[in-house]
Amino acid sequence: MSDKGQDVDLTRAKQNTGVWLVKVPKYLSQQWGKASGRGEVGKLKIAKSQGKTTVSFSLNEELTMVESSGETASSVRAPREHPFSMQSVGGQTLAVFTESSSDQITIEGMVVQRAECRPAVQETYVKLKKLQIEESTKPLRLSQRLEKAVTTSYKPVSNHSYNVEYEKKKKEEGKRARSDKEKVLEMLFSAFEKHQYYNIKNLVEITKQPVIYLKEILREIGVYNSRGPHKSTWELKPEYRHYQGEVEEEEDSNLE
Repeated sequence: MSDKGQDVDLTRAKQNTGVWLVKVPKYLSQQWGKASGRGEVGKLKIAKSQGKTTVSFSLNEELTMVESSGETASSVRAPREHPFSMQSVGGQTLAVFTESSSDQITIEGMVVQRAECRPAVQETYVKLKKLQIEESTKPLRLSQRLEKAVTTSYKPVSNHSYNVEYEKKKKEEGKRARSDKEKVLEMLFSAFEKHQYYNIKNLVEITKQPVIYLKEILREIGVYNSRGPHKSTWELKPEYRHYQGEVEEEEDSNLE
């Protein structure tokens, strides 16, 4: 139902139109959906026996055929007879609404009787339930052996192209060529002249060297900070430190 603010046609409510609210099995509503146009789906029987009202619904013979992919589907039919289990409204105020294609909401009537439409327990119903159980246990996907190679554009592949490119790039990054140690040291000293602290990721980007090889060299000239404000960073050992700031300070002191 639309949530737009609009008027509701209460004509039938004013006429005190009463309607029944009936719960039906799922398979029955599916069979009703197969009816062509506004064709008849069955007959409702209301009778009185010993002062008690009995209600039942009889499904049309044409709508009893159940569609299924199983081999035994042709011999399975939906039950025709469905007795009603009558229930009271229970002090509730219930109404039935309809909405037209033009978003016009109309109240069809007030619920005066509730009921549950149940199938009569017969051989046809037992077969139907068995078929429903078999259908529910079937896997949604099945593997099938192919006798011929698939020639369509949807041919399955062991690995997609974008995965292959990603793995190739990952391997290339993991197999960085080791440069000469002296050249790596030169790049490291040049970097530490600009900043005192570096994490290993930045040093890998600067030197383009494998992580393991780079750490071997760093252990010779550097110190790894495992705690403190510069945690998880590297800095040069005191004997190798030579920062631009320190050079300027020394020059200033010499001038004095």
